[in-house]
Amino acid sequence: MKYRIRITGTCLALVEKIPDKKIQRTILDRIEDLSDEPDKQGKRLVKDLSGFRSIHVAGRYRIIYKIDKQTVIVYILAAGIRKQGDKKDIYKIAKKLFNAGLLDTDPDKT
Repeated sequence: MKYRIRITGTCLALVEKIPDKKIQRTILDRIEDLSDEPDKQGKRLVKDLSGFRSIHVAGRYRIIYKIDKQTVIVYILAAGIRKQGDKKDIYKIAKKLFNAGLLDTDPDKT
């Protein structure tokens, strides 16, 4: 079963901030691949980001997404570099967005 992909405005803004256009394209291509069996890709996140999944792309970059099996939609919520301990770390950014109510599956909110 093919899932529809919905990318939030927040995620698009994060991808556009990546200076390397090749990495941007790789991330967007990888997002398209999530339409096939997204639950078999990536890993489940825990703690503050429980309910979300993360997948590696382009080395240290990650895509954070959520699957809605009822509507058959994959929501792409954030994408960026994994820099543990750095304020630009995508998981740190995602937690801040989530706590602010901006990491949501409603693309019209972001």
